[in-house]
Amino acid sequence: MKVSIIGATGYAGVELLRILHNHPEADIAYLTSESSAGKKISDIYEHLRGIYDQVLISMDNIQQIAAESDFLFICLPHGHAMQVGKTIENQNTRIIDLGADYRFTDTAVYEEWYRVKHTHKNAARVYGLAELHRQEIKTAKIIGNAGCYTTASILALAPLVREGLIDPSTIIIDAKSGVSGAGRSAKLANHFPELYDSFKAYAVSSHRHTPEIEQELSSLAGEHIILNFTPHLLPMSRGILSTCYANLTASTAYEKIDDAFIKAYGSEFFIRLLGRGTYPATKNVRGSNFCDIGWHIDERTGRVIVLSAIDNLVKGAAGQAVQNFNIACGFEENTGLLMTPIYP
Repeated sequence: MKVSIIGATGYAGVELLRILHNHPEADIAYLTSESSAGKKISDIYEHLRGIYDQVLISMDNIQQIAAESDFLFICLPHGHAMQVGKTIENQNTRIIDLGADYRFTDTAVYEEWYRVKHTHKNAARVYGLAELHRQEIKTAKIIGNAGCYTTASILALAPLVREGLIDPSTIIIDAKSGVSGAGRSAKLANHFPELYDSFKAYAVSSHRHTPEIEQELSSLAGEHIILNFTPHLLPMSRGILSTCYANLTASTAYEKIDDAFIKAYGSEFFIRLLGRGTYPATKNVRGSNFCDIGWHIDERTGRVIVLSAIDNLVKGAAGQAVQNFNIACGFEENTGLLMTPIYP
């Protein structure tokens, strides 16, 4: 398959290149960058020297790029993918958007949280979280790749919500991310002296991944869910650890919690169930497409605490995009993704 990466010089784009280099069914057609057009990708990322020395181009002629590509991986900030999608909507090229433009079934929710007018409202789209929407992804023309915090949090809670084992009105999600989740652009908060040896929350009660989590869990519950989501920034480059709390329903036996996770993920290649009483760690998934999940039951409070760990740039972005690509093409789902976690 001919694939092009639109916005190839961000962290997600470069991670896609790392993964696709070992994908036997994907050939890179074009790499685009508006800020670095005319340069080689290896001039910007020297670790790619001799591996990818392709010259970056502008996406001014996006219709030609699309015509010569089976898939576009769009790695642009929100507000841009929908412009590309609308421009090429009459072409056969399929889109996997790593941004937020195609994640929401209700574009009014997108507009409320992202403060951007949605210009491709009628586009048929599928939410790109394979473990929940595998069948729809197979034939989708536009796949809205799930976000990083959302992937870790939804996968942690989905089995319990689906089986009615928790009170969804009591869900609280406390999540921590490495700084690469903020992107490559320079920001004071991500400056080394500001970040190092520190740990802080941000966007309390207002993070844009909140409605994405609510959308997917509400669909599973069959009712509208409102939850608390608080993100934190860790002084490390990669990884997300999501700690999710909820009250158990009165009739929930502890064994039902274990059974719900096994039922949901027992045959999932990329979800590793560590079991009750375990502690997932970001180091154990670094550089891989795995999601590690463990859970604890607090008998004193009647709550379940679910922990999930992912690499935000892989299962939370580029790896998930390739997983969706594989499903959409009919390839084995783990094609190109059989890399072991990097340790230590």
